[in-house]
Amino acid sequence: MPEATTADNRSRRAKADALLEQIEREEAGQLKVFLGAAPGVGKTFAMLSAARELMRQGINVVVGLVETHGRAETQALLEGLELLPRRAASGGRAHDEFDVDAALARKPRLILVDELAHRNVPGSRHERRYQDIEELLGAGIDVYTTVNIQHLESLNDVVQQITGVRVRETVPDAFFDRAADVVLIDLPPRELIARLRQGKVYLPELAASALERFFTASNLTALRELAVQAVADRVDADLREYQAAQGSGPVPVRRRVLAAIDGSENSEYLVRITRRIAERRHAPWTVVHVDSGRAGNDADHRTRLDTALHLARRLGGTTETLSGVDVVDELLGYAGRNSVATIVIGRTRERPLARLFNRTLTQQLLMRGAHFELTIVATPMARARSRRALHMPKAPLRDYRFALVVSLVALVLAHLADRVLSVSNLSQLFTVAVLIVAVRSRMSVAVFSAMICFLGYNFFFAPPRYTLAIANGGDALTVILFLATALICSRLATRLSLQVQMLREANAHAGTLGRLGRELAAAADAGQVTAIGAKSLAQAFDADVAVLTPDPATGLLVTAAAAPRSMTLSTTDSAAADWAINHDQPAGRYTGTLNAATCWLLPLVDDGARLGVVAIRFDAEETVLSSQRRDLVQAIVHDIAQALARTRLADELESTRVQGETERLRAALLSSVSHDLRSPLAAMLGSAESLQRYGPRLDAAERDELLGGIVSEGQRLDRYIQNLLDMTRLGHGTLKLSREWVAVEEIVGSCVLRLRKVFPEVLVEHEAPADELPLLYVHPALIEQALFNIMENAAKFSQPGVPVRIRAKQAGEEIRIDVIDAGPGIPAEERSRIFDMFYSVERGDRGKHGTGLGLSICQGMIGAHGGSVEALPGEGGIGTTIRITLPLSGVPVPAASEDEA
Repeated sequence: MPEATTADNRSRRAKADALLEQIEREEAGQLKVFLGAAPGVGKTFAMLSAARELMRQGINVVVGLVETHGRAETQALLEGLELLPRRAASGGRAHDEFDVDAALARKPRLILVDELAHRNVPGSRHERRYQDIEELLGAGIDVYTTVNIQHLESLNDVVQQITGVRVRETVPDAFFDRAADVVLIDLPPRELIARLRQGKVYLPELAASALERFFTASNLTALRELAVQAVADRVDADLREYQAAQGSGPVPVRRRVLAAIDGSENSEYLVRITRRIAERRHAPWTVVHVDSGRAGNDADHRTRLDTALHLARRLGGTTETLSGVDVVDELLGYAGRNSVATIVIGRTRERPLARLFNRTLTQQLLMRGAHFELTIVATPMARARSRRALHMPKAPLRDYRFALVVSLVALVLAHLADRVLSVSNLSQLFTVAVLIVAVRSRMSVAVFSAMICFLGYNFFFAPPRYTLAIANGGDALTVILFLATALICSRLATRLSLQVQMLREANAHAGTLGRLGRELAAAADAGQVTAIGAKSLAQAFDADVAVLTPDPATGLLVTAAAAPRSMTLSTTDSAAADWAINHDQPAGRYTGTLNAATCWLLPLVDDGARLGVVAIRFDAEETVLSSQRRDLVQAIVHDIAQALARTRLADELESTRVQGETERLRAALLSSVSHDLRSPLAAMLGSAESLQRYGPRLDAAERDELLGGIVSEGQRLDRYIQNLLDMTRLGHGTLKLSREWVAVEEIVGSCVLRLRKVFPEVLVEHEAPADELPLLYVHPALIEQALFNIMENAAKFSQPGVPVRIRAKQAGEEIRIDVIDAGPGIPAEERSRIFDMFYSVERGDRGKHGTGLGLSICQGMIGAHGGSVEALPGEGGIGTTIRITLPLSGVPVPAASEDEA
């Protein structure tokens, strides 16, 4: 039962995956490929015939680009079809190039684009025409196109073996597999050769050469077989997908195919073979390179390796670069972690002493990879030469000079020590010399040093001296053991040196990412993130870097940060940046899209959110970007994108918080207005109505009482409204200060008089300072209103019979005014909150009266003068002290006043 349940679950998952793939294909444009074995079989004729039939059915059909090659019957099929104008180059010269932008603007239901494998002229948006078609499909446009079998990337080596011609214009199999339909246009070789002789394929002067070289009967038969096999494989794949979507038929376990490449000349061939093996098994596949450090800085090796890895990605595979000295350990470890069933490698040459000294990669995998299927491919091109170039790269002459000098120094030291050391002990000096050379250089140089030391030791010190002959067996054994020890030690030292070098590189990469992560974690906003990212990339790669982000108003990309200096983007760079952010794919240099750009443009994308683009301009001489540098750049860009997404999320959360706080304040304001403003209005209306109805019957004292109540409530209402207006002015920054020189006692005295009118029962004590206080250069009315608000708040909460005390004194270059009450006090954790708007709705300065704006307005008014307001505990732990601090402004100038914003 458990096994049956597992099988059912696997079947359901496979069915769901197949249905999802089918839905994704249906959402994009549909691709139909007319496939032929060779030029001249009638692909374009068949495509135009099918298009005309659809047009008769009412389908909107446009001809994007069709090459008739002067064939009258093909030209006749174009009549009545809408032709899209071709793109014009600078200078007004017409090019036989497809206009992608015109096709996207026209956006027909179906567009015809001939010659899928065509290479566009330099300066085009895409390097290859299949990339143009890929963009059309992404826009939801159906496409009909044509291609010959020799242009499929995975068959490139097979076609070369058949025809002797290396086809340069190829189409990735991953793109070819996107086709919803593949139509095979077949023509027997005899008829195709007859058409060629009649001049229906090429011009007569070219036909003879084509018949002798490419269009031979054997070549055409082999190419025809390849085309039929490709279509048959496609039919099998379609059947498997249909069965998986329907939940019928066998559901194979998809085990991965792994190819190991070393950067030799045969790496591309091995990638193509692996793709074909994986396609026939309907399995995912990966190409792996193990960087053991032996290749050094060989530019040719790096170029071949990057080309092979790029080819693997184009063919639909994934790539990985591993680091380690032991290639077999890294391969088997990766295979075990990633469900690999088959390992594909190139054949390695058997060595005569391999079993005794150093087994080949093939031998080690056969011995240790018992759980994997091992496929060994015999590669056709210069196996021995490429292997020597890889495993024993040419060392600089200075390394050999260094080895020679060290060996001669050891020879001199041995000569000096010859009188005190035995012959066997002298060999240790030469062993040390070989170790020194092995640590500082490569294996080949260490072997060179070992041979020099061996010959010198044998010639000068092993008896009989000054000859390579050896007198007795004991000395012969000593010499042989010295040579073996020197070779083994040199190999171990070389491996150790490579490990140290690789650890340094890994540590440098990890250190770069670690520093970047720490700096990005401390970044508070998007501006800091972009500045840190640009600086890190510029320092890590010694390149010019710019981070572009969309402008919130226009949506156009603008430079948010640049390092180490400002960077100007060309028109092509800007177009590549727009394309990169719109398609979530790299563009510009080192890519197939707008590769005439001087920068490499990488999109900043996180979870589908398009955050910007990173533009990196490397040195013009760096024509190829190594996979290690490429991976590190992409890792840094990924970290920058995540940091931008984090700051964006933080901004959204802050906006949500502010919006919620605004709603809370709005609700508090409505509550306050509805209660506090309505209360004095109700009292005023009641008193006025009583005077209106009963005025003649009331005596003078009663009328005066009612009128006094109206005046008092009117003043109360005026204070509320004035507080609201002042708070609005402070919030919008429109409150203006009309400064004057004024005495502190004058402001305090005016506030005391106002407070006694409002709260006649409250006692007020003004503690005058011993010395006269200096004048304040302030807006008198605002400071008076602020101080009154604080005194009014203290009067509300002060206990009956206990006075509110006012104390003013000078403290250095400041004036402090303390308002002390004997009320219930304020908890320490809430003292800073009493200056928030509407805090008093819950507790504080509202009580039974007040809008909760008094202390908030006070803080704004004092702050506008450069001062501060703070809540302190009362004296003896009873009540509260509110302290106003105002700065002094020097010596007063008579009749001086000004308006300051």
